[in-house]
Amino acid sequence: MTQLTTSSPQAEEQSLYERIEIKLGVEPVRSDSDLALLVEQRLPIQSVVSLTQQGLTEQEVYALVLPRRTFTHRKTNHQPLTREESDKAVRLARIAALAEVIFGNKEKASRWLRKAKRRFAARTPLAMLTTEAGARLVEEMLYQIDAGMAA
Repeated sequence: MTQLTTSSPQAEEQSLYERIEIKLGVEPVRSDSDLALLVEQRLPIQSVVSLTQQGLTEQEVYALVLPRRTFTHRKTNHQPLTREESDKAVRLARIAALAEVIFGNKEKASRWLRKAKRRFAARTPLAMLTTEAGARLVEEMLYQIDAGMAA
């Protein structure tokens, strides 16, 4: 992943990693190595709350990271996410942040992530994030949009 900043005049001047950091409510995140370390060390349960505070719905987070019941259990017992759940949270934050960088703001990115795409067999980009393979397809499409090769 590259250190992207958007060239759009109306966009906030935040790097991709700064946006991921904000979405997960952790710091510092300056590289993919930092993201891998966060997953290995397991994200705090607060990262799930942070994702919802940054524009994702609870239903989306529960579907893509961990079920509501598991979240409640971990929160009650002050437990961090598992590595698998941490990996899913990082995946979600990474794609949401990349969409914001590409589209220049949260609102446009949010609309794009929630709109069904023919390329994904009428599924939304968010729905594709249930697997890493699906996330890579979404990421590829975002990079193509940024390069002017896809709509």
